[in-house]
Amino acid sequence: MEKIRVLITGRDGLLGTTLHQLVEENLHLDFIFTNRKSLDVLNERSIRNFFDKNRIDYCINCAAYTNVDKAEEEKELAKKVNVIGVANLVESCKKHHVKLIHISTDYVFNGRSNNPYSEGDIPNPINYYGKTKLLGEQEVQKMHNNFFIIRTSWLYGKKGTNFVKTMLKLAKTKKEISVVDDQIGNPTNAIDLAKFILYLIGSDNRNYGIYNFTNEGKTSWFEFAIEIFKYSKVAIKVNRISSDLYPTIAIRPKNSTFSLEKLKTINYPTRDWKIALKEFITNLK
Repeated sequence: MEKIRVLITGRDGLLGTTLHQLVEENLHLDFIFTNRKSLDVLNERSIRNFFDKNRIDYCINCAAYTNVDKAEEEKELAKKVNVIGVANLVESCKKHHVKLIHISTDYVFNGRSNNPYSEGDIPNPINYYGKTKLLGEQEVQKMHNNFFIIRTSWLYGKKGTNFVKTMLKLAKTKKEISVVDDQIGNPTNAIDLAKFILYLIGSDNRNYGIYNFTNEGKTSWFEFAIEIFKYSKVAIKVNRISSDLYPTIAIRPKNSTFSLEKLKTINYPTRDWKIALKEFITNLK
């Protein structure tokens, strides 16, 4: 019996490298990891040739422009990667009957709701990064039927720049830092997201559509920082500040929390964000 063949774009990014860590645990799958050099999502001809020459059952699209602030200045590049690149992939996925798993973000919402966002809520991004990610979602939805769009938030892992690593880096040189406390969301350990993605493939789930995936529970950036230092046993003073005192180029949503109720319909359990964070930091040592 042939193994399920899984193409992963963006192998050098946070999620791509995390998925690579799970290869040995998923020997029933045959992985093809690609990066910008081996498969450029902006090169439509290259993608067509790749799909023509390789048997692929699933494509996990981890290739993305993710620098939220720079996206306000590099709009053309952000749109190329997050919209045009997605469209190129979707076209070949549809032609070759490849199931697509596309990663999106909480930043497709404006953050003005008092309630957690569900998959059916109407997106309304307030920064350019969020706009490009929403346009990418729309390319998937209008061009393909067999897809999973997974919206995640506050993602952290061993690779690349993320909040957990930034806090630990700051603690090496500072005795006191300030962190905003008026933005709330759901932290996500990349290993948990990666395992969910591979679960969808391994179970051959056909309940296609949009899914929210994060760890369970909400917090602010300030409270997130407090827990990071607690589990790291780092002594540092953390001050609460408002977003007004920490201006950024791109506007961030104040409330980007997700409802995870849909995961219950496929009987997928989630971990509390503090448990997932503690495990991550323990494994860093």
